[in-house]
Amino acid sequence: MLVPMLDAKTATVVVMAGTGSRYETKEENGLAHFLEHMFFKGTKKRPSARLISEELDALGSVYNAFTAKDRTAYYAKVSSRYLDTALDVISDIYLNSTLPGKEIAKERGAIIQEIDMYEDMPMRTIDNVFDELIFGGEHPLGRTILGPKENIRAFMRKDFASYLKHHYTPENTVVCVAGAISPNKVLTAVKKSFGRIKKSAGPKFVPFEAKQISPRVAIKEKKTDQTQLMIGVPSYPYAHKDEYVLEVLSTILGGGMSSRLFLEVREKRGLAYSVHAMVEKYPDTGYFAVQAGVEHGKLEKAVSTILAEFRKIKKNNKVSGAELKKAKAHIKGTLTLALETSDAVAAHAATSLISLGRIRTLEEIIKGIDKVKAGDVMRVAKDLLRTEGLNLAIIGPHLNKENFLTLLRV
Repeated sequence: MLVPMLDAKTATVVVMAGTGSRYETKEENGLAHFLEHMFFKGTKKRPSARLISEELDALGSVYNAFTAKDRTAYYAKVSSRYLDTALDVISDIYLNSTLPGKEIAKERGAIIQEIDMYEDMPMRTIDNVFDELIFGGEHPLGRTILGPKENIRAFMRKDFASYLKHHYTPENTVVCVAGAISPNKVLTAVKKSFGRIKKSAGPKFVPFEAKQISPRVAIKEKKTDQTQLMIGVPSYPYAHKDEYVLEVLSTILGGGMSSRLFLEVREKRGLAYSVHAMVEKYPDTGYFAVQAGVEHGKLEKAVSTILAEFRKIKKNNKVSGAELKKAKAHIKGTLTLALETSDAVAAHAATSLISLGRIRTLEEIIKGIDKVKAGDVMRVAKDLLRTEGLNLAIIGPHLNKENFLTLLRV
C-alpha cells in the first residue's frame, strides 16, 4: 500500500505480518514477540545488530518494531531523502534474518528483564489481568504477548524458524510506505524485494465467542503504592454495525477531561488521577473497558462510581444534543490530529489491511461517526452494559473477591 502525502517531508516504511500472540499455542506463547527481537540481530547483508542500528541511526531515523495479539510490525521513519535506505533495511530484516543462535541465548535475558520491567508497572500490565479474565487463560487472547519466563528459556532456533515459515507468508504480509514518496519508484523496489517470497497459506486463529453468564473478578495481589483497576464487558468486533456507536459511547463516558467519568471520578470525588475508557477490537470479538488508578482504601468507592455512570447512561441520563456533538467532534479531531504524520498514516493503513482486508479511510470513519444518534448510544449502552457481562481486574494489596462481586451490578 502506497500513501503519497503531498506536503510531507518524511516517509515511513511499515512491514506488518498478521500474526501475534493469539496465533500461538500455549507452548509457543511469547515466541512471536521473541522472534520480533531476533529480526534485528543480523542478516547476510548486515550480519550484526550493530550494523543494522548504525545504518538507521546514521539517517536520523525513528525505527522500531512491536508485537500485538494479532499483528507484528517493523518500521522506520526517515527524512524522505533517505527512503531508499530505510526501505532496504526494513525489507532486509523482514525477509533475510539469520536468527543467529548465540543471539537467541543472549536475548533471553533481555526479554526476561522486559517482563520484569512491566511487572513493576501495574498501569501497563492491568490489561493482562483483564484479558485473562474476559477471554480465559486457555484461549490465546487471554495470554500475555511477552509469554511466561519458562517458555522464553525453552525456545530453540528451530522454533523460530518454524514459526517464521508458517506465519510470515506473502498472504499474511502488508507493506505500507507513506509520506513524500515517488509511488512508481517505491513500488518497483518493493516488488524487487518481496516478489521472490514463496507463496503459502497464512496462519488461522482460534475464534472466540463470549459465553459469560455472571460477573467476574480477578485480583493480582501485589504490594503497590496505588491500586490499578480495569472494568469492562465483551463488545463488538471490527466492522460491526454499531462499531461507531460504541466509539461515541466510550468517548462520552471516558474520552477526555470533560467526559462523564473524568468529571465524576476525578473532578467531583478526587478518587483517581487518571480514568479513561477504551475499546479493543478483533475480527471476531472485542471489549469495552474503563481503567483507573486509585488509592487502596477507595477502590470500592471508585468501582461503585464507575458502575453508577454505566447505570445512568443506560437507564435515565439521556445523551443531550450538545454532549453528542462534543463527543463526535472529539473523536474526529483527535483522529485527524493522529493521522497527520507519515508514520501514523502508514501504521493505520497497514493495520486496516491486516484487520479488515481493506483501507478504512479517515473520511469513511468520520462519515460513520456523523451518523450516530443519541438514541443509538443509549441502545448500545443497554445492549453491552449488563450485570452478567461485567469483568473487574485488580492489581494491588487486595484479597477478598467476594467484596467486589457484590458491587458488580448495573
